[in-house]
Amino acid sequence: MRSEATSVEEYLEGLPDDRRAALRQVRATILENLPEGYQESVNWGMIAYQVPLDTYPDTYNGQPLMLAALASQKNYMAVYLSAIYSDDDSREHFEATYRATGKRFDAGKSCVRFRKLDDLPLEVIGDAVASLDVESFIAVYEKGRSVARRRVKKGPKK
Repeated sequence: MRSEATSVEEYLEGLPDDRRAALRQVRATILENLPEGYQESVNWGMIAYQVPLDTYPDTYNGQPLMLAALASQKNYMAVYLSAIYSDDDSREHFEATYRATGKRFDAGKSCVRFRKLDDLPLEVIGDAVASLDVESFIAVYEKGRSVARRRVKKGPKK
């Protein structure tokens, strides 16, 4: 479910009460742990925490680099953690820490899905968000981008 909201408050106000309350709490956790230099906005139809283009304009698609995002989907809510899922060691650490809480781990390619706030270990989400300052996140992005460029130059694997 992609939102047409243009502000964070408009996004949240468009949600049912239970989801609004849950996402407000997750949002508070993210904002408490978000390193300096990131910007909260609505992008990609969800609440996004991203590197402003005036800080890093050289992205492959002209959009800000998104560290994290919050979304209300049709059957669940989701926290997107693109930085965690762009590095295998970070992903493995995050998943192990999450599972150690005993909460149900329901993840997609770059997100954690949850149906109610009790399903989400907020401290683990906060630690994941806090784990990459802007400079480190840009370095992870550039490393991944250089790997992708080398693959394009070499051609497909045989």
